[in-house]
Amino acid sequence: MTDTATTTAPAARTARMKNPAMVLPGATEGIQQIYRAMYQGGASPKILELVHLRASQINGCSACVFAGVQGAKKHGETDERLHAVVAWREAPFFTDEERAALELTEAVTRIADRSGKAVPDVVWDAAADHFTEGQLAAIIMMIGLTNLFNRLNATIEEPAGQTWG
Repeated sequence: MTDTATTTAPAARTARMKNPAMVLPGATEGIQQIYRAMYQGGASPKILELVHLRASQINGCSACVFAGVQGAKKHGETDERLHAVVAWREAPFFTDEERAALELTEAVTRIADRSGKAVPDVVWDAAADHFTEGQLAAIIMMIGLTNLFNRLNATIEEPAGQTWG
């Protein structure tokens, strides 16, 4: 007798609908302009991709985690570091600058999880010590846009590995 659980591939998942950013006229173009500005803000593309990946991990967005790993690899990120992003505090692979960006990412992404300041001063100060205002703006925009897309993708059940469009 054959165990179908090990021999049958899972059914392909499909999204509930097309990504809302693709549905609304002008939305995609506006988002693309924000991405262009973000990547001109002076922050390292590797840091922006790490920020994207970490926010997506926190939010459980498989589509964005998948895309984030691909994007990070395009910018020269290694498998070793990508596998450790989820446990970046314990991993020896990240610079102080990257740690400050990842800490800021967690604070902004988990904004509802704390009372008091949304981003504690110690987190902000660490980030501000490592980045210029333009770089911080790019990092904060990446965190915000990633959280937006995580929520869109979770709502429409966008599967990992799909091509948006």
